[in-house]
Amino acid sequence: MNRRDFLATAAAVPAILNVQTETGFTSLFDGETLNGWHIERGPESAFYVDDGCIVGSPSAEFPAWLRTDRQYENFDFRCEFFVQGWTSGGVYFHAPQHGRTMWVGKQVKIFHQQEDTPMSNSMGSIFPVIAPRQVEVRNRGQWNQMRILSDWPSLRVWVNDVLVQDINMETHPELKHRLRSGFIGLSTLNYPLRFRNLRIQELKGKEKWEILYQNPSDMEKWFISESSERAPARFDALGPVIRADGSGHLATKEKYRDFQ
Repeated sequence: MNRRDFLATAAAVPAILNVQTETGFTSLFDGETLNGWHIERGPESAFYVDDGCIVGSPSAEFPAWLRTDRQYENFDFRCEFFVQGWTSGGVYFHAPQHGRTMWVGKQVKIFHQQEDTPMSNSMGSIFPVIAPRQVEVRNRGQWNQMRILSDWPSLRVWVNDVLVQDINMETHPELKHRLRSGFIGLSTLNYPLRFRNLRIQELKGKEKWEILYQNPSDMEKWFISESSERAPARFDALGPVIRADGSGHLATKEKYRDFQ
C-alpha cells in the first residue's frame, strides 16, 4: 500500500472508532441502539438511531428528552453534534428524572446562530442563566465537538476546542444550590440535531449524603410524630415512593442541624 492509499483509507475510518484510543473513557452510545438510554416525557419515536447517530425526531418536542440510565457526579463528557440550519436543543447534565431539568440540573445550550454578543440563550450558554464567554458554532451542515468537564466546584465547557464556560459553581448564585449529580441528557426541540461519539470519564465523587429514604427498608429511620384521631395518618412505602394518607406528620428519628 502506498502512502496515498494509506491516507485515503485512514480518512474513511468512522470517527466513532477514534474515541476508543482515549484512555479512561467509556462509550455511552454503541452506534446502533439506544441501549443505556431512556426517553423521558416523550413518545418512543422521539429519539432513534440512524447512520451511527442519535437523532431527535419531529416528535421530540419539549419536554421530551433522552437520558442515560446511570447518574453521574463529576465527569469529563465529550460528544459531537451536527448543525444545519435553524437548530435548538442542548445537553443536560446533573439532570433529575422528575422536575425541571434545566433549573434543577443544568443544560449546555445548542443553538445555530453565530452571535457577536453572547447571551444567556446563545450556543454554549448554561441555559437560561449564564451566557458563554464567546459563541462558537459551525452551522453549515457541519459536525461540532463539545466537552463538559464538571469537577465540583469547577465547571468548564469547550465547543470546538474553544473554552466557552469557566465557572466556580460554589460561588455562583445560579448554580451553587443545584444538583451535583444526575443524568446526562439530550434535547432537540423538534430540530434535526444529531449526536455521535458520546463518551464519558468519571472523576472522583465528592458528595457525601446520608440516605433518608430510598426504598422500604429505610422506613425504620422514620416514625409517625403526630396523627389525627378522626383521620389517622398512614404512610406506606411503595418502592422508591412514600405514600401519605390521613392527617399527620412523618418525621426522622434522627435530629439534624445545619444541613442541605
